[in-house]
Amino acid sequence: MAPATGFGSRRRSRWAAALGAILPALSAPAAELADTVSKVKASVVAVGTMKPARQPPAEFLATGFAVGQGRHVVTNAHVLPDMLDPQGKETLAIFIGRGKQVESRKATKVAIDPVHDLTLLKFEGSPLPPLQLGQSRPLREGQAVAFTGFPLGVVLGLFPVTHTGIVSAISPIAIPAGAAWQLDGPTLKRLREEPYEVLQLDAIAFPGNSGSPLYEPGTGRVIGVVNKVFVQESKEAALEKPSGISYAIPIRHVQALLKQAGTPGH
Repeated sequence: MAPATGFGSRRRSRWAAALGAILPALSAPAAELADTVSKVKASVVAVGTMKPARQPPAEFLATGFAVGQGRHVVTNAHVLPDMLDPQGKETLAIFIGRGKQVESRKATKVAIDPVHDLTLLKFEGSPLPPLQLGQSRPLREGQAVAFTGFPLGVVLGLFPVTHTGIVSAISPIAIPAGAAWQLDGPTLKRLREEPYEVLQLDAIAFPGNSGSPLYEPGTGRVIGVVNKVFVQESKEAALEKPSGISYAIPIRHVQALLKQAGTPGH
């Protein structure tokens, strides 16, 4: 029995050593993401409008995130209204804070890229910590990604939610999400002749996630902007039966918009 016991002890020791090497590797990505999320959340805001005569006065439209030197926010173009109600003193706004402690900041459009469904806003007040833009390595199908935003709005307060997934495909698109009716003839012609690539994600997103930063879980670098959710039936059905297919605009188009607007820190 002694040899058998000795063999078992050595084998258990080898298994213990192997597990000791494997378990930290398995927990490392989760730990990295947790650290990244805690940093990213400080830069993610809700985007909408304020109208004093409305009840409630705040209307949530999308998610956005701070860029540049922290005084600008990037979000989708299709989520913002073309016209505001001047008589009702309606203004664009970003909403910051956590839970019920929400602060609104007046915002204005600085630049818009309707082709790539992007808008740059500038807001009043103190700056927010900006997110770093640009991938640390070339984008690849199958790589892990995460995004943080407000998928179900801000009815219960500002509680950012993080989703994870992978880049399932990098493919061309003909018309940007949600804004086809807003496009003029020249823009539509350009889209047909020069379709651009978007990131298809194997990740669950909801309409409120429009404008959420898509980032590398380990570094927090923003590699895209969530702009479209594949809806199987209706917008309402997307809440009950999400398709698990979402799309994002590559970050290079954000960088081009910031450069065009002359925003420092792009």
